[in-house]
Amino acid sequence: MSELRFVHLGFGGDAVEYLEAWRRQREVHAARFADEIPDTCLLLEHQPVYTAGRRTEDSERPLDGTPVVDVDRGGKITWHGPGQLVGYPILKLPRPVDVVAHVRRLEEALIRTCAEFGLATTRVEGRSGVWVLGDPGKQAEETVPGGLELDFDPALHDDEYDPRLRGPQYAPSNAGQRGDDRKLAAIGIRVAKGVTMHGFALNCDSDNTGYDRIVPCGIRDAGVTSLSQELGRPVTVAEVLPVVEKHLRAVLESTEPLPRAV
Repeated sequence: MSELRFVHLGFGGDAVEYLEAWRRQREVHAARFADEIPDTCLLLEHQPVYTAGRRTEDSERPLDGTPVVDVDRGGKITWHGPGQLVGYPILKLPRPVDVVAHVRRLEEALIRTCAEFGLATTRVEGRSGVWVLGDPGKQAEETVPGGLELDFDPALHDDEYDPRLRGPQYAPSNAGQRGDDRKLAAIGIRVAKGVTMHGFALNCDSDNTGYDRIVPCGIRDAGVTSLSQELGRPVTVAEVLPVVEKHLRAVLESTEPLPRAV
């Protein structure tokens, strides 16, 4: 793959409004399709916003009517905001594009990034993104007198289960205290004309209570976390930025993407 170019759109006080970043993505996408520029990754922080991918259901949106930007990427609803490093790799890949392989490469770069900070992360079967696995020993167990366990966890067995209605202890941002699996980085992409758009969001020192108004990524039995929360110290976007660039470059430039088998 050709050399990857990084463009910084704005961080901190210059965090980028979502619709402006989406417009810039479309401009870069058109230029990359026309071979006017090399493969390019836009890096930024967003002003607080909820964005909903094409598969988002009404029941996953904010209960209080908070505005949501509907976008053309895959996946479901998520939150973006300060303390979260967002990356939009706009890459020309051989057609038909192997979307799964592209997602796996992004996951690999982020897993390596977390490892450099001393945090072990992984993939979860059937769920995109980068995860910290929960501790089943910490998860609450319901019992009856005599110690008989009741396997009535609504998060696992009730399609209508909604953690937003059960109080803050069940909120996605408190998943670590419950011992649940928790997502550290979300990935949602779109491919048009063989060129990728959208990308990843890695929580560094974000205020993850922003996720508590929604069902993040449509997942009701897990939560969210950040590098700062897991490592027990502040880990800023500025600290993570060069490490992400290093591993994105290493992963994306060292692999030759192949078309999807048909």
